[in-house]
Amino acid sequence: MAENSNIEWTHHTFNPWEGCQKVGPGCDNCYAEARDIRFTGGTHWGPGSPRRRTSAANWRKPLAWDRAAALAGERHRVFCASLADVFDNAVDPAWREDLWRLIETTPNLDWMLLTKRPGNIAKMLPPSWGAGWHNVWLGCTVVNQAEADRDIPKLLAVPAAIRFLSMEPLLGPVDLAQATRRVLRHQSYLNLNLHLVIVGGESGPGARPMHPDWARSLRDQCQAAGVAFFFKQWGEWAPVEKLLPSQPGDLTYWPDGSFGKGNCNDNGGVGRSLRRVAKKAAGRLLDGREWSQMPYPQKGEL
Repeated sequence: MAENSNIEWTHHTFNPWEGCQKVGPGCDNCYAEARDIRFTGGTHWGPGSPRRRTSAANWRKPLAWDRAAALAGERHRVFCASLADVFDNAVDPAWREDLWRLIETTPNLDWMLLTKRPGNIAKMLPPSWGAGWHNVWLGCTVVNQAEADRDIPKLLAVPAAIRFLSMEPLLGPVDLAQATRRVLRHQSYLNLNLHLVIVGGESGPGARPMHPDWARSLRDQCQAAGVAFFFKQWGEWAPVEKLLPSQPGDLTYWPDGSFGKGNCNDNGGVGRSLRRVAKKAAGRLLDGREWSQMPYPQKGEL
């Protein structure tokens, strides 16, 4: 699916600037921070660290992508700021104004703006935002129920053509209906106004395991609500089709959503195995199939 990106759910990745800081448990093993430390010694990471604007040549790339999408008669998705956050307080507001102008001049691209700071979105939108720009998708990262309860209502409060969640790394079970009841009182889950949920386990050094039933639950919630569901990856840890660990380092996961050791837990459930096999080997099949749904799929997408 990705043309100029290694990220499965987008065609292109564009970084208008680089740098950020940790704001929650999902940031503990941040690949962007590790990259910045590797190449700059961590110059652009953490409170008070300056953000780095990327080159003029890099800023011209979306113009070429827009022309290519127009010639193909397609819409191409752009994940904006994989190494930063568009709605970061530490970013020069003039840079963000330049980004809005770039987005306006690329109408054949759908810009996916993913943030860990949904409370900042409304105050940082352009004056002409109105009910939302047709080519901007607003999303926030949610890794557990606490973040869902806190941040999904903030996302829903902002008008947008498309709203999405990135639930990677998924660190616990999440009830989406619970997270929306505070905003959509007495309304059904079908009215929650989310259009896409992306789910994935953690990869890289120190990756934490994702219980398979957490992912299954979110898939089932999305299917019941008519929300597109995209399963990105298992990450480092993959379920093994065997009862009990059979190799050193395997983890046992239980039907009640917990992890442990032994052949049964306090509830009498039977444990199965998770094994660290690395991202590529773990793959992205959930119950034997790929889930690659999108609100507006392109040719060849599910």
